[in-house]
Amino acid sequence: MKAVVSPAPVSGKLDAITSKSNLHRLMICAALGDKPAHIACSAISNDISATAACLNAMGADITVEQGEKSNLLHILPISRVNPTAVLDCGESGSTYRFFVPTAVAAGCAPEFHLHGRLPGRPMDELWSVLEAHGITVSGKGTAAVSLCGRLVPGKFEIAGNVSSQFITGLLFALPLLDGDSEIILTTATESLGYINMTLDALRLFSVTVIPTDNGYKVPGNQKYITPTELFAEGDWSNSAFWLCAAAAAGKGLTVNGLSTDSSQGDRAICDILRSFGAKLSFGNRSVTVEAGSKLRGTEIDAKDIPDLVPAIAVAATAAEGKTVINNIARLRLKESDRVATVCGTLNALGGNADADENSIVIIGTRLNGGTVDSCTDHRITMLAATLCVVCKNDITITGAEACRKSYPTFFDDFTALGGNAELFEEDLL
Repeated sequence: MKAVVSPAPVSGKLDAITSKSNLHRLMICAALGDKPAHIACSAISNDISATAACLNAMGADITVEQGEKSNLLHILPISRVNPTAVLDCGESGSTYRFFVPTAVAAGCAPEFHLHGRLPGRPMDELWSVLEAHGITVSGKGTAAVSLCGRLVPGKFEIAGNVSSQFITGLLFALPLLDGDSEIILTTATESLGYINMTLDALRLFSVTVIPTDNGYKVPGNQKYITPTELFAEGDWSNSAFWLCAAAAAGKGLTVNGLSTDSSQGDRAICDILRSFGAKLSFGNRSVTVEAGSKLRGTEIDAKDIPDLVPAIAVAATAAEGKTVINNIARLRLKESDRVATVCGTLNALGGNADADENSIVIIGTRLNGGTVDSCTDHRITMLAATLCVVCKNDITITGAEACRKSYPTFFDDFTALGGNAELFEEDLL
């Protein structure tokens, strides 16, 4: 799909899309739980569909009841594990890394089917720790990976600076084992907010995890106890595009359904926008960017908030002077090499962005417009579209359907906020 986006500010009000990160976690816990669960969500993204499909393949029964304004996920938990489940993860790194330890802990010998860049994303740390605890892995680095063996409890030593998803997967899995375990983090932890989200979900399902100075102790033989009510949070990561675009345009915009008490690390976008000079106000589960903000360049540490970098790039392009985004090395291992694709998108439109090994430098400037490729990366599609607020001419985005990975209603919300986008099937052009 191609999107042709015209120059325009974004402003107004909208409800935050359901947090994909939070929903992944609630779905997995509910499928491991003791009774049916029901979770409302605003839209079903490709990644959430992948998690639902994998849980169903393992033996759960997840169905979607579509409503006029939202969807309701009905989750019947796994009563008998399918021992040879085929788990198609699509392009979802969260699904893959969460299910690798969880499936084997639940008694499955799964075969994973992977798409896009997913077969090449880092897994060696997780393979090593699982192999040290009884699991055999076949097909590493390919589109079809198989696991077999019995995961035994014990001490799981793993780096904390490669992917927080490894730790989350282990936290889901270890309570199911027949003995106590400990996760020992051998490096400093990055993206800690995502691990905290996992701990919140486990706590909600009455699963005990005990933090230590260098990791977590996880008692075995635990049961996931499903609470009476479950609510998925609004998503800070994707809402950041609207907040940054409004600040860049100098317009007022309110996103409802965002909790400043959330464990989502990407709520840091509020402090980041303040560092640019934007004025924000907060209501009951709402965030407002005030009109009239004038942005100036700033310096940002992206170690714990790598997914915010594309949205930050929108604000940085509108800011006067230089913005430096540090600790961006892990961006090279996302759905695209986001160091290259963020800089490439800005420069293709007439911007000024450069990168070295661990930082991106963006000089604020008015963009001309032009054509960019999403590189099948959902956040690059959203970056390119929201740059309309600082562009003189149209932006054409190829592969714009990539936004469906996390935000299938992105262009609907974009239009509702005053954006102007025409969507075309590429084979018709």
